Amino acid sequence: MNQTTFLSAFLSHCEETPDKVWLTQPMNNKGVLKTWTFKEALDEAKQMAGFLESKNFEKGTKIAICSKNCAWWVLADISIMLAGHVSVPVYPTLTRDTTAYILEHSESKLLFVGKLDQKPWEEMKIGIPDDLEKVCLPLGIDSSVGARWNDLIEKAESIKETVDRAPEELATIIYTSGSTGKPKGVMLSFKAMTAAVSTICDVYNISARDRWLSYLPLSHAMERFLMNCCMHSGMVIYYPWSLDTFVVDLQRCRPTVFVSVPRLWMKFQQAVTSKLPNVWLQFLLRIPIIGGLVQKKILSGLGLDACRFAISGSAPISPELLMFYSRLGLNMMEGYGMTENYALSHCGRIGRTRVGYVGETYPGVEHRLTEEGEVEVKTPGLMMGYFKNEEATKATITEDGWLKTGDRGSIDKMGRLKITGRTKEIFKTSKGKYVAPSPIENKLNVSDHIELSCVTGTGFPQPFAILQLSEASKKAASESLKAQAEITKQLEAFRKGSINKVVDPHEALDRLVIVKDEWLPENGLLTPTQKMMRTKIENKYKSHYEQWSSSKKTVVWHGW
Repeated sequence: MNQTTFLSAFLSHCEETPDKVWLTQPMNNKGVLKTWTFKEALDEAKQMAGFLESKNFEKGTKIAICSKNCAWWVLADISIMLAGHVSVPVYPTLTRDTTAYILEHSESKLLFVGKLDQKPWEEMKIGIPDDLEKVCLPLGIDSSVGARWNDLIEKAESIKETVDRAPEELATIIYTSGSTGKPKGVMLSFKAMTAAVSTICDVYNISARDRWLSYLPLSHAMERFLMNCCMHSGMVIYYPWSLDTFVVDLQRCRPTVFVSVPRLWMKFQQAVTSKLPNVWLQFLLRIPIIGGLVQKKILSGLGLDACRFAISGSAPISPELLMFYSRLGLNMMEGYGMTENYALSHCGRIGRTRVGYVGETYPGVEHRLTEEGEVEVKTPGLMMGYFKNEEATKATITEDGWLKTGDRGSIDKMGRLKITGRTKEIFKTSKGKYVAPSPIENKLNVSDHIELSCVTGTGFPQPFAILQLSEASKKAASESLKAQAEITKQLEAFRKGSINKVVDPHEALDRLVIVKDEWLPENGLLTPTQKMMRTKIENKYKSHYEQWSSSKKTVVWHGW
């Protein structure tokens, strides 16, 4: 079969290796599994595509998918492609208003509803129009929400022909989780998506021999892009059942390719050092033979002992965290990309990484810096534009076809890119000095006590940081005032010695504020990939800024 898109590549795998297992789905938390071969996956998707054809929708109709990651997410997506339509992923913990906006703005005519958590679903379903047709996926939260997937594919007549889509056709609209205003719908063509996945599969030799665990939200471009890599390369997909079974599911998969976000890499590290303090770990790793055994045991415990390479993306990661995994023998690199270029931008190369840099451009990609230091990228993965938002499209793509990233950066002699902050994040103190928060936050997040930090302070003499404690420190602080006092002492020493001594004087932190409430995607303070919604966090606490300042305390406990 002539392969022009990632869809035709997938159809070739179905033709050439029909009996190879492609999908593995836990059906409960007891380890019961369901698998699909390539042929079985295609047959089921063709049945659902037949149902979609029976609706007589106009070609290119928008069809939404709202579910946590599961095999039926990818089957629904393939069925939409085969039927000639456009998929619209909906993140599974949105507010009712955002849910309503996306479904209305995208002009979606049908919604697949799948595996969801009860509390977010109770909120989201209020925003779903009553007259929007719904199909309930297996493992779905609410089997009464609409027609059931299994019932429909039993009755539907399978599509007779599986044909490729034209490269120029619109494939999907992914709504970005912007920190302000309404989310924008990024339109991606089959051509752009295929350019991204084929390039990255070539660079890292991703093939049908590889395995991948799909757990980051499929409504986000990074995970969706990885799913399309699996369609293109034939890489085998595993799914986790829940957070409680994640380690077991990861060990079952033993992925050869693993991608995560800084917050989850940090949690993995904390899980390791909670059992073996970092000082002892580093000592053992330096001992010949014993060091290798320790590496193998830790990576096996994490389920990453077969991992050829790992990537951290979506947000900055501290150099210290990268070095931690490097000492464990994990080939770990940073990656950089946007929904607007479908991740076809930058990534490290094994043997050519530089700590603190997100890597080189992929083949066919160019980068440049504006006079203001903003990174601009020209890439085959470029979006078609924002859906029904020409003004925003023109503001984001230059007349000569370069994507404005909104990130500030620098480029070294080998062409490796370092992100130094967001152009819109830089703020000015009352002394007239500009502060870029991200580099300071990376230094803060090295502390074993800190899981997330938000450096702010517009209009104040010096910046300060709002903190989320790590899980272990939060538990200790909740149970004991003595533990709070000890954490205060250690964080104050950390502020003075490890932060204020290494930053410029105007960046020195006046205080650290430890807030008790959690920052989560569910309450809108984190994005689906665990990035901070900076503006929302600042708005949540700004009424307390003066009180914190006037307290004269250098470590403030807020809400405890």
